[in-house]
Amino acid sequence: MALSVREYRARIKSTESMKKITRAMELIAASRIIKAQQRAQAAAPYARELTRAVSAVATFSNVDHALTTEPEDPKRAAVLVVTSDRGLAGAYSSSVIKEAERLVEKLRGEGKDVDLYTSGRKGEAYFKFRQREVVQAWTGFSDQPTYDVAAEIGATLIAAFLADTDGDESGSDARPVDEVHVVYTRFRSMLSQEPTAVRLLPLEVVEGTEAPAEGDLLPLYEFEPSPSDVLDSLLPRYVQSRIFFALLQAAASELAARQKAMKSATDNADELIKKYTRIANQARQAGITQEISEIVGGVNALADANAGQD
Repeated sequence: MALSVREYRARIKSTESMKKITRAMELIAASRIIKAQQRAQAAAPYARELTRAVSAVATFSNVDHALTTEPEDPKRAAVLVVTSDRGLAGAYSSSVIKEAERLVEKLRGEGKDVDLYTSGRKGEAYFKFRQREVVQAWTGFSDQPTYDVAAEIGATLIAAFLADTDGDESGSDARPVDEVHVVYTRFRSMLSQEPTAVRLLPLEVVEGTEAPAEGDLLPLYEFEPSPSDVLDSLLPRYVQSRIFFALLQAAASELAARQKAMKSATDNADELIKKYTRIANQARQAGITQEISEIVGGVNALADANAGQD
């Protein structure tokens, strides 16, 4: 019985060590999520003004651009899945992968082939384990994305979208696609993160088709040298800014999910420590009771033996 007590004490000690680790990871995630939120808020004005500029150009010009032209018979779509590089974030990566799988099934139901692009090691590992081809993967930045990475991803996806139009002129060997979708986790609050799928290309500039609110009129631009050249410059930046926004939202969601998961792990460790402590005390008391019973039994047996001799 004493061996069992030592075993439970060893489990209590290991659980306390695990609790320290999960508590530290919870605090780290809590401190980083504030920075992630600040980065997303800081990037919002640029994205908003860029959206207004694109909306104004699309509204006040009659230029047909390759990035805004709907294909007549789309046959292939690219899907960018934004996951995390590390685990210990609860159901964060699995939720966005499930949303991506639903989107893939929907696209295939429409008769379209799907090319997969991933951001984060979890998504890459998921598809490679199931022997599903990943055209290109980007890793190592899921909790701290940069605009350079977003620009690289955007350039790759735009090259794939324009490959069929520009042919060899794009200078890229990307497989041509007719649509580009991105699946990421939108940060709603510390307790709510929502997997979201949006279509990036062809562009749908909703702001240009809606009546502007009072006091929020779209600006009038003079296009120099021409509206088509302005769109050639603005639309790739618009796509890259949307991808950067998705990466920032995903980073904040990942940190929030990790903080929540580590808090749950810390609480579970507390419960395990209480449970093991109670069982260890019961085992110790049982051992003491058994030893006392053995001593009393031995004394009684010795007394009976002495009485028999008398």
